[in-house]
Amino acid sequence: MSTSRQTLSFLRKRLEDVGIEPVKKHGQNFLIDLNLLELLVERADIQPWDVVLEIGTGTGSLTGLMAPRLAHVTSVEIDTRMHQLASEELIDEPNVTLLCQDALRTKNELDDAVLAEVRKHLAVDKKRRFKLVANLPYCVATPILSNLLLVDPIPASMTVTIQKELADRITANPGVKDYSSLSIWMQSHCRTELVRVLSPSVFWPRPQVDSAIIHLEYDPELQARLDDPRAFHDFVRQLFLYRRKHLRGVLINVFKGQLDKPAIDAILGELGWPATTRAEELSVEALIELKRAVDKKLPATS
Repeated sequence: MSTSRQTLSFLRKRLEDVGIEPVKKHGQNFLIDLNLLELLVERADIQPWDVVLEIGTGTGSLTGLMAPRLAHVTSVEIDTRMHQLASEELIDEPNVTLLCQDALRTKNELDDAVLAEVRKHLAVDKKRRFKLVANLPYCVATPILSNLLLVDPIPASMTVTIQKELADRITANPGVKDYSSLSIWMQSHCRTELVRVLSPSVFWPRPQVDSAIIHLEYDPELQARLDDPRAFHDFVRQLFLYRRKHLRGVLINVFKGQLDKPAIDAILGELGWPATTRAEELSVEALIELKRAVDKKLPATS
């Protein structure tokens, strides 16, 4: 499918011809600004040795734009009608695999079949790199991005369109309202960049909120600071359930039965932090330091 036809008039006619309408529950908002499609691919810096995962094939416009530039693209579409349409449009692309399924097995795990397909194409040549490039449906953006940091291999980069509110959370700094456990999780693995804010008018149907192109560059040196990424993720999520409360009280509550008040006070004292410190004020580095300090005080488990 030529991206020169990924326009509002073409999409409306093409979908009308086959009796399809966009489905809101699947987050089907098509990016109809051709320059922004090119920007998305350009920022992803796709190379001939890259293996790309795309979530949300739609009509296959982004898939077709990427296919000539890379080794292989695996694109996942949950809607059987859209999958059939994209299959017809991309029938002449030999390096495209279209999967018709949910990309997520559960809210916290990607589907094994999706990962197996990606790994199969990565295994062809050790030089190949894994990337995520997608116009992500809003409804799955958070679990897709966060869970891809727990798979093997982790994508070298993730370049996607998502809701701007989510992009703000991912790139937020300590002390602002958007700073969250998701901010910390993504920034503990990746260097983050908000590339472009997108108005509703560049999509069809128009969403009711702004969107953004975001680029996340995985940095193994950042992740290497985490002794146990999953444990760190759980630790931060627990703290941010009470993000605005004083950290001393939060730690006493979270580690009740494991650490007493003197132990918590000793941890904060060793770090040089006042008891009035709040989780939302702490940088990623500070939270990693806190996790290590807590782990040293926890009783050994048999």
